[in-house]
Amino acid sequence: MKAINQIDELDTPSDLKEKGREKVAESVNRLVADAFALYVKTKNFHWHMSGKHFRDYHLLLDEQAEQIFATIDPLAERVRKIGGNTIRSIAHIAQLQHVKDNDEDFVSAHDMLKDLEAENRKMAKHMREAHKIADDAEDVATASLLEVYIDETERRTWFLFETTRD
Repeated sequence: MKAINQIDELDTPSDLKEKGREKVAESVNRLVADAFALYVKTKNFHWHMSGKHFRDYHLLLDEQAEQIFATIDPLAERVRKIGGNTIRSIAHIAQLQHVKDNDEDFVSAHDMLKDLEAENRKMAKHMREAHKIADDAEDVATASLLEVYIDETERRTWFLFETTRD
C-alpha cells in the first residue's frame, strides 16, 4: 500500500505557473494577516471610542470593521484555490502583518481616526502591490477580487480623512 504524503492532500490543481502562484499566495497571505490585524484594531477603537462624536464614530468604525472582516475569507480561499496554504494562527498573522498594533490605554478619537486612515492607506498600497503580482502571474481572478477591495479600502480611507478635517 502506497503511503500518501499529507501535504499532497492539500494540493489544489491550477493552470497558473508554480512560481507565479507562490508569489500571489505570499502577497495575498500578507493581506489576510493585515485584514485580521486591521479588523482587530478597528474594533479596538470602536470599543474604546469616546467624545462628542462618539455615536457617529462608533458606528462608522463598526461598519468599517465588518467590511474588513468580510474580506478575510475570500482572500484566504483565493490562496487555497491557487494551491497555496494560508494563515494558521494568531502567531502566523503577527509574523506577516504590516498593520501596527495599538495597545495604548487611551487614544483620542482624532488620533484613532488618523491612525486608521494611515493603516487603510497602507492597506490599499499593499493591495495594489499584490494586484501587480497577480497580473504578472496572469491570475485574473485574484486581481479582480483585489480591485473591489482596493476600492472599498480607498472609501474607508476617504471617510476617515473627512472625519478628521478641521
